[in-house]
Amino acid sequence: MRLTRFSDYAIRVLLYLAAHTDRLCSIGEIATAYDISQNHLMKVVSDLAGSGYLQSLRGRTGGIRLARPAGEINIGRLLRHTEGEIDLVGCAECKLNGACGLPDPLDQALEAFFAVLERFSLADVMGRDQLLQRLGVGGHGDAEVIRRHREP
Repeated sequence: MRLTRFSDYAIRVLLYLAAHTDRLCSIGEIATAYDISQNHLMKVVSDLAGSGYLQSLRGRTGGIRLARPAGEINIGRLLRHTEGEIDLVGCAECKLNGACGLPDPLDQALEAFFAVLERFSLADVMGRDQLLQRLGVGGHGDAEVIRRHREP
């Protein structure tokens, strides 16, 4: 299975914000950090804000931040949200629809995929110093941020 670009960008936005909990961040800043389209990120951020994953503050001193701690953001539930309804092989258009036994095993496999991801929080995937350094966190002043990501 391959995640959509929307899901990929959603995870990237949340990882970036989880690495920068000490301040508000801008969409432009995140787009620059990942070298991706700011227009695409605006759609992702709007969806994540509307879904309660992040807070968006307007105005000159505004920005975005996580709406709750990284440990409370479940990766499996996030991806269920961003991926929406998944049809792995396009059964609806197939001549064998209703006569083939493949949809049930595929549904079980998809459920198993999400069940594994639901065992992990955003904080769980933040635990690497290298990841934090690549996101601009990891200097001497950022020891507290790194420590917080490792605490249960």
